[in-house]
Amino acid sequence: MASLLEMGQTLLWTGYETAKATPLPILLTLLLTTVVTTLAFIYAAIYVLAPTPRPPFPSEKLYITTQPDGSTTTPKLLPCWHDEWLAHRKEAEKIGDFSDKHTGTIEEAEVEMSVVIPAFNEEERLEIMLEEAVAFLDAEYGRQRKGKGRQNGSAHKPAEVVRGGYEILIVNDGSRDRTVDVALEFSRKNRLHDVLRVCTLKQNRGKGGAVTHGFRHVRGEYAIFADADGASKFEDLAKLVEGCKEIADESNRGIAVGSRAYLVGSEAVVKRSVVRNALMRSFHLLLRLLTPPATSQVRDTQCGFKLFSRSSLPHIIPYMHTEGWIFDVEMLMLAESAPSVTASGEKENSGTGSAIKVAEVPIGWKEVAGGKLNVLWASLEMAWGLAILRASWMVGVYRRR
Repeated sequence: MASLLEMGQTLLWTGYETAKATPLPILLTLLLTTVVTTLAFIYAAIYVLAPTPRPPFPSEKLYITTQPDGSTTTPKLLPCWHDEWLAHRKEAEKIGDFSDKHTGTIEEAEVEMSVVIPAFNEEERLEIMLEEAVAFLDAEYGRQRKGKGRQNGSAHKPAEVVRGGYEILIVNDGSRDRTVDVALEFSRKNRLHDVLRVCTLKQNRGKGGAVTHGFRHVRGEYAIFADADGASKFEDLAKLVEGCKEIADESNRGIAVGSRAYLVGSEAVVKRSVVRNALMRSFHLLLRLLTPPATSQVRDTQCGFKLFSRSSLPHIIPYMHTEGWIFDVEMLMLAESAPSVTASGEKENSGTGSAIKVAEVPIGWKEVAGGKLNVLWASLEMAWGLAILRASWMVGVYRRR
């Protein structure tokens, strides 16, 4: 140990003597070169480590559903507002106009509510969740659209809200069990022909990738993603809609997230293992340290019950990169960094607060047995993903207009 210390001291002294004997211009040049090289290496490392989603396969843009005679349809093309958004984007790049007209619009809603359910090997839990969801959706929205409307996401053209009707889009994330069969059997039994649609991903993408893919194809005035385990009380969707409407801006952009924060200290949380509770608190601390101001104020970022107005989608979904468990945080960060929209329909970066506001709404929730989440591994994945996500944003790996 003593010899190592002596060696270190010798190296430091030698370096000091060398620096002392080096002319100042050369020393400054070497210092500047070292700093630039180090920053370039860090940027390159983050660029390599930052997640880059793969483009969808052609088969992933199709869906199947049931028919009145009980048969399953041949694959049909999913409607995709995202494709039209990309066309707007290319036009904007061509003419150099990145106003709301070219990058903030979205095609009209066809139904009032879209429900996206990411599902990976959920044959045992999916039907129970669907029963609760359909009972509420039928009573609240019905299966037929009750009125005409328009949703263009532009502040200078007030939206005419679509009333009535809903859809359920199950994104089968490469399941190896009977998830698809269970969904179709439920559709037949409840006559959800073309109301319940199943889209299958050729390769597993993770929950974030499945949700993002589903949100690119929603037709609703509002879109919510809900976990297939049924842990959230589905009728609380009404609370989320109300919360979203209360904070929506002029162009109807708003987000409402289900929150279990009020359960801290309750029996449901106390009964969890010491390890799980410790990891939960550590993750919340990381969120406060690494996320921007508005996002860090959300007390429960990981609840799988989040509602988005249709107008907010083109400011979030096209920019998503994260496909793992941390994707919820990226959604909130994108909402916070979205451009503000003025009364004339032009964009401007607010620089403070959340450009798309987020309402945190307490919801009913229960611990569900049979969860597939490895708490320790998921926590490590979240911490790593959060660090890379924040670093990527800081160095500008992800750019948006």
